[in-house]
Amino acid sequence: MCNHYRTDPDKIPSWRDYAGFDIRQPNAAFATDVWPKKPGMIVRNDDGAIRSDVMSWGVPTHVKGKSGKMLEKRVTNVRNLSSPFWKSMLANPLQRCLVPFSTFAEPRTGEGRAEWWFNVIDQPIAAFAGIWRQSDHGPVYAFLTCQPNALVAALHPKAMPVIVEAADYQASLSTDYDGACAMARAYPAARMTVHGKNIKRTNDRFGQSGYAGSGI
Repeated sequence: MCNHYRTDPDKIPSWRDYAGFDIRQPNAAFATDVWPKKPGMIVRNDDGAIRSDVMSWGVPTHVKGKSGKMLEKRVTNVRNLSSPFWKSMLANPLQRCLVPFSTFAEPRTGEGRAEWWFNVIDQPIAAFAGIWRQSDHGPVYAFLTCQPNALVAALHPKAMPVIVEAADYQASLSTDYDGACAMARAYPAARMTVHGKNIKRTNDRFGQSGYAGSGI
């Protein structure tokens, strides 16, 4: 499960060169080292106009706890696209979004807080396929996951985020439900790289504990 990624704001302008539409950074501040419940940048179709926005990462759902009380859970990764709750968002193009990222992490099993970091080759900024909705916490988003490609599966066999091909950005924000589901597939392993991190705790401007360090 991907619960940590980074978005380099200095690279957003270069994204416009291959995104197919003019993308501006949102007016509101967003986290560059993004963890659940923190504000992340997204790009969405606003009734025909493509705009960037800032939303909280994690869609609230409610599950029954051990005591029988209903507890709120923030879902950041969505795999069951046929579930009525998630389908209602995915079926509406206006509730889909692109989530720009520079690199994303998966945990290194058995190594504490160490992480593997994955990048898309030749794309300083790439994009996850996301969905969003209004909530009691304001607008919130999550991104889709799928069966991992060979590169990710070797290190994290459960799933990987759906990464949208740059040529499909426009279609991902306008196609029908079946078309959106068809795009929920693994990005080619040959077009990605991975590296490890020795990490140390840092804090970003939103007061969120993050992790950074030297590659190994």
